[in-house]
Amino acid sequence: MQKIHVLLSKEDLDTQRLDDHVVIVLDVLFATTSALAALQAGASTVIPALDAADAQHIAAGLGETHPVLSGERNAETLPGFAHPTPMALLRHDLRERTVLYSTTNGTVALRKARAAAQVYAASLRNAQATIDHVVRTQDQRTVLLVCAGSAGQFNLEDFYGAGLLVSALQQAPGRRSYSDAALAAALLQQTHPALRCLLESRVGRLMQSRGLEQEVHYAAQTNADTVVAQLRDGRLVRV
Repeated sequence: MQKIHVLLSKEDLDTQRLDDHVVIVLDVLFATTSALAALQAGASTVIPALDAADAQHIAAGLGETHPVLSGERNAETLPGFAHPTPMALLRHDLRERTVLYSTTNGTVALRKARAAAQVYAASLRNAQATIDHVVRTQDQRTVLLVCAGSAGQFNLEDFYGAGLLVSALQQAPGRRSYSDAALAAALLQQTHPALRCLLESRVGRLMQSRGLEQEVHYAAQTNADTVVAQLRDGRLVRV
């Protein structure tokens, strides 16, 4: 029977053996939402970086003339980088371009998960597409839904996203067992609207205070996109 777990922060990955697991990373506000927006808009790949220096180092080795560098550190846009929220990123011409993307939590979580058998980035916008793909391709491997969180702290919006993924798994064919955290996430998602949870979360309130409420509205749209993003050789690509 396939096992489904929810980890409440990226730091919990340190205690897991990942070699035969499927990991789905969620950083709803905004890293995974933004990365998926870029791929949906035609970017060839999104490369998660640990910080600005790492992004610049990777960019220097690409041999490409115009990669897009985007990112933040502690919710402040990195100097010289594109603003990392999804709608802001979509204002750039991303078609067939490489995006170097660095955030405090989400891209770090993706890098920490690299030892897993398969790694995906998910958001509310592509939750159903991601689960459809995983159900088709991953058989009975244990699935870890990883909430990126904030510096080891619980984030409501990521937990809600995990609940949306669990709810999709509950509706999919096959037998599965769910951890208590997975069941709690699904109960939250099934009884509360997405937009309310995102707006009332700590990060959501911070974004509103900075005039970014529409970015939160964008991230709160469930199953609006069809792209599935998998980490392959350190790069997020469409599958």
